[in-house]
Amino acid sequence: MEWSCNTRVQAGAMLLALFGWVSSCVTTFVPLWKNFNLDLNELEIWTMGLWQVCIMQEEGATECKAHDSFLALPLELRVSRVLMCLSNGLGLLALFFASVGLDCWKTCEGKPSAKKQLLLAGGAAFSTAGITTLVPVSWVAYTTVLEFWDEAVPDIVPRWEFGEAMFLGWFAGSFLAAGGSLLIYSTCLSRTGVPAVPPSARPLQPATHGPATMSPWSHHSHPKNADLVI
Repeated sequence: MEWSCNTRVQAGAMLLALFGWVSSCVTTFVPLWKNFNLDLNELEIWTMGLWQVCIMQEEGATECKAHDSFLALPLELRVSRVLMCLSNGLGLLALFFASVGLDCWKTCEGKPSAKKQLLLAGGAAFSTAGITTLVPVSWVAYTTVLEFWDEAVPDIVPRWEFGEAMFLGWFAGSFLAAGGSLLIYSTCLSRTGVPAVPPSARPLQPATHGPATMSPWSHHSHPKNADLVI
C-alpha cells in the first residue's frame, strides 16, 4: 500500500511540473506581459513581451515588432529574458532526470539508489525552475505598479497594466515549485519506509516452558518420596 501511494505522489508531481513547464515556456515567448489602450484610438491595444511589441486592432489584425536592442531594454526585462530562458532549460533537464527516476518505469531497476538520486535531482531542478519563473514575473509586476501610480507622469500619458502572461507565469512558477517539492518528498517517503517482515521469515523463538527446553547442564530435581514406592 505504501509503494502504490508513493507512485501516485510521483505521478501527480510529474503532471504538476509538466503543466508548469509548458506554461512557463508559453509565458516566455508570448507578447502579453503588459498592455494598454490609447485614449486617442481605443480600438488599438498595445501589448509588450520580452521579445517584441504588438498592436492588436479591433478588426483582428495584429502587427508585431521586435525590440530594437537588448541593451536598450529596461533592467527588469533584460534580467527576465535570462531567467525565463534558464527556467525553461532547467525544466527540460528536470523532465529527463525525473522521468528516468520514477518508480513506475523499469529503467535502472537494479539500482534503487541511482533512481532516488535521479528523482531527487529532477525535483530540485523543477523547484529551481519555479523560482526562476516567479522572480522575473514578480519583478516586472512590481515595476509596472510603480510606474502606474507614479505621480510625476501626467494623467494623459497611457500607462502599462498587467497582461495575461504575467498571471500565467505566476501559475507556472507555483506548479513547478509544487511538483518539484512533491518529487523530493517522494524520495524521502520511499527512503524512510521499512517493509514489514512476513511471519514466515521471522526467527522461531524457543519455548520458555516444557521439558524440551531443559538444558543438559541443568540440575535434575530430586525424586519425591512417592516415586520411590514400588
